[in-house]
Amino acid sequence: MSSERRWSVFVPITPVAQPRQRISTIGGRARSYLPKKHPVHGYKLALQHAVREAGIEVGDGPLAFGLVFYLPMPASWSKKKRAALLHSPHCQKPDLDNLAKAVLDGLLPVIGDDSRVWQFDVLRKLWAEHGGIGITIEEAT
Repeated sequence: MSSERRWSVFVPITPVAQPRQRISTIGGRARSYLPKKHPVHGYKLALQHAVREAGIEVGDGPLAFGLVFYLPMPASWSKKKRAALLHSPHCQKPDLDNLAKAVLDGLLPVIGDDSRVWQFDVLRKLWAEHGGIGITIEEAT
């Protein structure tokens, strides 16, 4: 009989998408990299810290993830527009798959090998007053 351990955490951080790799050729060899000053680096560290602070410690079992992204509304929007679009679908860039990749890459030091992830549900991205990520992790034991 299998049992599951489940954690849910809300991380109050504005979601950042995983950028495309940059490619350069040096000495006839191609090299792919991300610029050192890209905001995704600090984002991943903040994400790891928030998940560790929440007391999430996964074992060696298979993992399932659920994600909900809350993207902040622009400050230039009127109060009327903000009220009308609060918690409505966010259908602009950044793309949902790039947001999810950044979260999974950011959590690699916490979860270990990402081949253990057998289910990855990216549920939605919504407009919100403040940015954040709702993360649910289940570990089958």
